[in-house]
Amino acid sequence: MVSQMLFGERFRILDSSGTWLRIETLFDSYIGWIESLHGGYEGWDEGPAGIITSRQLTCLKEDGSFMILFPGSELFGLREDFSGFTINDRGFLMKDLDISRFTPLLSVTETAVNFLNAPYLWGGRTMAGIDCSGLVQTVFKIHGIALPRNSAQQAEMGATINFFTEAKGGDVLFFSAGNENISHTGILCDGGIIIHASGIVRLDRADHQGIWDDEAGRYTHRLRLIKRFL
Repeated sequence: MVSQMLFGERFRILDSSGTWLRIETLFDSYIGWIESLHGGYEGWDEGPAGIITSRQLTCLKEDGSFMILFPGSELFGLREDFSGFTINDRGFLMKDLDISRFTPLLSVTETAVNFLNAPYLWGGRTMAGIDCSGLVQTVFKIHGIALPRNSAQQAEMGATINFFTEAKGGDVLFFSAGNENISHTGILCDGGIIIHASGIVRLDRADHQGIWDDEAGRYTHRLRLIKRFL
């Protein structure tokens, strides 16, 4: 698995083979293969009426089954009373709706903290499993900023901060592990703390050298770049 699509994210079909479709996502221009049962997403022409922001949302499908939607998912055809939504002529009811679910928290770091302890999953983008660049991408999507999927691609965006002492909460740090290539990323919080996905989504100390792991008693990632997207 190279990545995941969140509910409501659209794509266009590039090719097909048997029951599989080669697609390009519209949100981040990522290319990969999915099972054809997802076909039709590229036909959604409604503008997203809302993005789930802070907590997962339980929905009731027409067949009576439940579906869990994770932060970053896009909803279409949202009813005025926020009781449900319609997508591709299918109706969904939302359980225990709280309108705050569609309003981002005050800061990027507050949103990121909601993902604490989520297990690491290569290619993941949800609280059920997420990788380092997936965490950064999803958090910033919730705050209205579209970033590429991979950490090396993300590092090409934004304004460069030259010194760690000039960095502030919400800045994104990029790291290497053993060579010059960027292979890891995380979001700086206040007080020199970084939130990042490594084993789980966790908090560690960061400085001008990199990420310090108290348990390991060493630096696990070497700082290469600081970027500001806000």
